[in-house]
Amino acid sequence: MRVLAMTLALVASVVAAPTALAAPPDYGLPGSYPVAYSDVTAVAGGRSVPARVHYPATAAGANQPVAAGRFPAIAFGHGFFQATSKYTSTGNHLASWGFVVVVPTTQGGLSPSHSAFADDLNTGLTWLVAQDTTSGSRFRDHISTAALGVSGHSMGGGAAVLAAARNPKVRAVSTYAAAETTPSAKAAAATLAAPAQFLAGSQDTITPVADHQRPMFAAKPPSRQLRTITGGSHCGFMDSSGLFCDNGSITRAAQLTAAKRVMTSWFRHYLAQDPSARDFVWGQPARTDAAVVFEGTE
Repeated sequence: MRVLAMTLALVASVVAAPTALAAPPDYGLPGSYPVAYSDVTAVAGGRSVPARVHYPATAAGANQPVAAGRFPAIAFGHGFFQATSKYTSTGNHLASWGFVVVVPTTQGGLSPSHSAFADDLNTGLTWLVAQDTTSGSRFRDHISTAALGVSGHSMGGGAAVLAAARNPKVRAVSTYAAAETTPSAKAAAATLAAPAQFLAGSQDTITPVADHQRPMFAAKPPSRQLRTITGGSHCGFMDSSGLFCDNGSITRAAQLTAAKRVMTSWFRHYLAQDPSARDFVWGQPARTDAAVVFEGTE
């Protein structure tokens, strides 16, 4: 009887105990991977593009071994006359969540070619795909060659839209304060099949949302999103400001955290097939985010 009573008590305690639910991920915080970087020259299709690659690694630092596994690849374009170092935190953040991010250092002068920049972004992606099967490459057996994305800020965001429209292998686009380009990023958005997300700052005075991101969003067929950070500025998407920059009513840290959260969840959903990310892209957490106004059609 004593054994029976103890058994029944144990069963009752198991039944009564609440099931512990894992906390949802916070994509605005760094991911689980150490981040390393390597300066490379991406060569593909007759183009030679100097770039920095941020990637998930076994240890932080320069030229460390890549972490075990294959990872989606993203090409990121810098803004007009902006150093690529101003986007280090974004590249590192994405890498910490399991992405290999190639950042071309081209088109940094006063007369950049938007079209050439788009081709530079695609060259970076093509090079990374080739590295997956290149003997002796650091990235050998580490690139998810069917999971490619493009991103960028301002001019680089517009160039990312151009790049995606030219490259049917691109599976997702997410941009910071994307600027209209020559040729037109708005026109390219209208032809774009890949899901695209346009992040904006409500107080951007350099590429105002009404004149730049909203027309691209309106032209883009679904799936599409326009996510506007309340109080965000144009230069708040960078790690530091420079000449002729604007300011918003929220801090740079708050804007970057919100931007990284939105962008990372988008790429985790569309490129990494992360089941936890969908709610932060299309569910209630996305639609009720107090820091970011949601507009979108899946």
